[in-house]
Amino acid sequence: MLSRIKAIAAKISPRLIEIYHHLHSHPELSGQEYQTAAYVAGVVSSCGLQAQELVGKTGVVAELKGTHPKAHRLAIRTDMDALPIPEQTNLPHASNQLGIMHACGHDIHTTVGLGTAMLLAELAEELPGTTRFIFQPAEETAQGARWMINDGVMENVAAILGLHVFPTILGGDIGIRYGALTAAADDLEIIIIGESGHGARPHEAIDAIWIAAQVVTTLQQAISRTHNPLRPVVLTIGQILGGRAPNVIASQVKLLGTVRSLHPETSEELPAWIEKIVAAICQPYGAQYEVNYQRRVPSVQNDAALTQIVEAAAQEAWGSDRVQILLEPSLGAEDFSLYLDQAPGTMFRLGVGFPDRTNYPLHHPKFEVNEAAIVTGVVTMAYAAHQYWQQQKALPE
Repeated sequence: MLSRIKAIAAKISPRLIEIYHHLHSHPELSGQEYQTAAYVAGVVSSCGLQAQELVGKTGVVAELKGTHPKAHRLAIRTDMDALPIPEQTNLPHASNQLGIMHACGHDIHTTVGLGTAMLLAELAEELPGTTRFIFQPAEETAQGARWMINDGVMENVAAILGLHVFPTILGGDIGIRYGALTAAADDLEIIIIGESGHGARPHEAIDAIWIAAQVVTTLQQAISRTHNPLRPVVLTIGQILGGRAPNVIASQVKLLGTVRSLHPETSEELPAWIEKIVAAICQPYGAQYEVNYQRRVPSVQNDAALTQIVEAAAQEAWGSDRVQILLEPSLGAEDFSLYLDQAPGTMFRLGVGFPDRTNYPLHHPKFEVNEAAIVTGVVTMAYAAHQYWQQQKALPE
């Protein structure tokens, strides 16, 4: 089966490059992927799958029926949205949308998803299970997965696979991570409420800026002394809003930030921990406060059994020297994690780096991918799906 999968992938490779170039040159922002969705639906329909558009607002879902009517349903999820970044790659297929760019590889993800659908469609009569292809919008804003789940895309799904490009891994290589792959990402808003006054008479006021400065400093210091260092937490205050004039003591300051963590237990503890510190700083000086902690996405926790299937499939397809076991997770976030609340799943890293030139990071205006990775991703995903069904001991009657 692997040799047939590779042969089909080689045959459709020129078409996959065309698809990738089209997607890269026509990026759309989160929640605005209407033309991308129409294009994706057209491609999957052309290989015999029935596509449903406008799922999860601007997403697409398509299914490839297996030969066994009650076999396990495996989902393959890819995301489609781009970023508000002006492209600086000078590629012939560079973005034609001013200020918008596929700087996170979602065009590659979509291409791999489409290629996997095209490939498995040619093997449909030999596949027992049904494959549900989920083309998701709005991953960058951490909204799309919820939209798709709310529209029922995870109903009757037994397992789910995903991938994400990685520029520090060479194109054509695969990265495998057991356990936590990405961090939980939460939004933090802290409002310090003091009392305004004249800058020359601070003792008559409650200085919200001074108190806010202590909050920022103490939160950073307390992390290293009150949290297990083997369970990392990153708390970044990225925006401070407050004050009206240089000689007026501010009555209110708003702190906005992001909180990242890897372990679910740590994530659960963070809101109360933050509020306790803020309260301890504000109360002695008579300041009031509000702590608004909003959970966005949990950590991606890869299922061990499914991760092993992907690892074994990649090693058989490409050799062990092209498959890396990743020792460290990323503190970036991925709303793929929300699907894992519905079914076990795993996400692997697809290397897109070049061996002999600068590899710019994700979200960089000069981010570029090694196109050789496309076939690697398609073969790995398709063969992992095949192996998943092969490892189901007994299909339901």
